[in-house]
Amino acid sequence: MPLLKENFYTVEDIYKLPDGQRAELIDGVIYDMAPPSRMHQKISAELHHTLMSYIKSKGGSCDVYSAPFAVFLNKDDKTYVEPDISIICDKNKLSDRGCEGAPDWIVEIVSPSSRKMDYNRKNTLYADAGVREYWIIDPARERTTVYYFEEDAAPMVFPFIQSVKCGIYNGLEICIADLLK
Repeated sequence: MPLLKENFYTVEDIYKLPDGQRAELIDGVIYDMAPPSRMHQKISAELHHTLMSYIKSKGGSCDVYSAPFAVFLNKDDKTYVEPDISIICDKNKLSDRGCEGAPDWIVEIVSPSSRKMDYNRKNTLYADAGVREYWIIDPARERTTVYYFEEDAAPMVFPFIQSVKCGIYNGLEICIADLLK
């Protein structure tokens, strides 16, 4: 739900929020973020571990970051997001602030308050910014929706019990149900 203000907000306004208050800024509008659920945290932690382990085992150079991690998708100061998981392969995009530009792969884990934002607003935002791959993990519906933006293909929907092939890593398949065991 957007916080109301007549003028547009900037990244500076995000940094002025009280300690502990999480929010994202999209096109000058601040969206308050609810605390994640236990299931959300479990999926995030297990997926982060799986991705880090795979990348290290293959000698990969990409970095994996979990929220809260700042991603500045555009050169302007009107958009700031904190994806649940961000995978960045271009080290030149990393700064002390976070990621300056589009991560290669973003994962959002849906909560009741973020459903519309994750499926609609962020989908468009990430595609336009140049994100290569976007996963929406939906615990309530027990499914993962995958967008391979580089292929300009229709989204694919996978039930949690089915393995999902990762587009930016040949050979990596992830079964969300296995992460929850």
